[in-house]
Amino acid sequence: MDTCIGQVTHFFNHLGVAVLQLSGELKVGETIKIVGHSKEFTQPVSSLEVEHRKVESAGPGMEVAMKVAEPVHKGDKVFKVSPQ
Repeated sequence: MDTCIGQVTHFFNHLGVAVLQLSGELKVGETIKIVGHSKEFTQPVSSLEVEHRKVESAGPGMEVAMKVAEPVHKGDKVFKVSPQ
């Protein structure tokens, strides 16, 4: 079962980077699903940054930046995909 761990607060189109406000823990290597009004896609977390510094994980209440495979929008929900 997928668990909601946050939402998109910003998207920098020219960089392909989304800023996520987390309500759960997220680690490099995990898989996330981003769900918006018109699309849904799944991707691995290849890197995370907090205040322009690379981190391996982030937790509730933190804002993290990460490269995304497709454009996203403010308010899109972020889910952690459970391993099958």
